[in-house]
Order: sequence, then structure tokens, then C-alpha cells
Amino acid sequence: MDMEGKSAFVTGASSGIGRTVAIELANRGASVLIADIDEEGGQETVSIIKDNGGKSQFQRTDITNEQDVIDSISLCHQLYNKMDIAINNACILIGSKLADYHEADWDKVIQVNLKGTWLCMKHEIQSMKKQQFGSIVNTSSIAGQIGLNQHAAYVASKHGIIGLTKTAAIEYGEYGIRVNAICPGTIHTSWVGRVTKKMNNKHPLGRLGTTEEIAEAIIWLSSDKASYVTGHSLVVDGGRTAGE
Repeated sequence: MDMEGKSAFVTGASSGIGRTVAIELANRGASVLIADIDEEGGQETVSIIKDNGGKSQFQRTDITNEQDVIDSISLCHQLYNKMDIAINNACILIGSKLADYHEADWDKVIQVNLKGTWLCMKHEIQSMKKQQFGSIVNTSSIAGQIGLNQHAAYVASKHGIIGLTKTAAIEYGEYGIRVNAICPGTIHTSWVGRVTKKMNNKHPLGRLGTTEEIAEAIIWLSSDKASYVTGHSLVVDGGRTAGE
């Protein structure tokens, strides 16, 4: 899918799915602003993009801080004059059984995953309303579709993201803004590979997914090819949730 002339705002692009999405968007011609709290990882993603001949800039952004979000979205407009695409991907995971969570850990997961996504959407939508166009893709998870043992806060936040996605799609479709969510299954990233080698047999396809496979789905949702798709949560999980 050609993204020539498009501009994209991507959170959580210092590694994993976010990094792959940012790189693939740039490879297809988009200019990409990377917003992340991890400066070293974010700058590394920018370097990869530029080494491939793409356009990108990093802005250190704490998505739980509204002013940080405002500043980063403003910078995207200053650099690229518009924001065609927003990928809200930043998240954290702290595991525990529901009754065993420390309040601080619960609050941190909800702050980053749910409040952070809402803050980004709030200001992305305000920007896109002025343009009368835009596509937002929020990263949820299969944890937004089902329950997962020892991940109550993560599950709650990812279910919440799907709720925000559906509501925003209803409220802002008249402005030419599409809002969708991606729900990845277990994806083979560096940290997942260390702890979930036994996960293959949970997937009918017999393996974990790749960041490239998730990036392809996100890019499709954000592209003009999906121009009549909004309010949708696309599950990409190798069939894991098909029987649940």
C-alpha cells in the first residue's frame, strides 16, 4: 500500500510492533513522527528509517501527560503540515491476579494504556476535525476480547480501548475520521520469546505472530484501502480466540 505524501503519528515505536509499523509506514512513503518515552529506542527507530531513505523525527512523549501529547501532535503538524494517520500503540503490562494487585501497579497500567490512549485520541481528533479527515488505529489486544489469567489491569485497559474506539467512530465519522483497533494475539517480540515458548500450541496455526504481520494489518486499517471501515476491532491472532 502506497503511503506517499501521508504523515503519521506513532506512539510506542521504540521497539516491537510500534517500531515495525513506523518503519513500514516510512518505507511506503509516509513521514513519521515517533512519540515515545524511551528516547534511546525511539532515536534508534528514526535512524533505521533514515538509513532506509525515509523521513522521521523523534519526540520524547509521556502519553499520560496531556501537555506532552499536545506538543507532540503540534510538532507533527509543524513538520508535515497535517496528520493523516495516528497509531496509538504505547502500552505497558504488569501482571498479577486481580485481588493481589498493588494499587500503584493497577493505576500505572490504566494510566498508560487507557488514559494515555484517550489523551492521544482527544488531541488527534481535535486536529483531524480541522482537516476533515484522518485515520486512527488503536492497539488493543486479544485481551480486549477475552479474559487472561493474572492480567486483570491489562485486560481492563484493552477492553476499554475497544470501547473508546467504537465510541469515537460513532462520534466523529461525520468529520471524515475513521477509528479502528487492532487486536494482536501473542506476537514474537524479544521479551515474549523469553517467556512464552510454550505458547505455540495455543494457536491453531502452530506459531506466534510476527510484528510484520501486525504492521500489515495496522497499515491496511489506516490506509485508503479501508475507507469504509470504522469502529472495527480487527483480531490478528493465528486463530487463538476462535474457539473462546
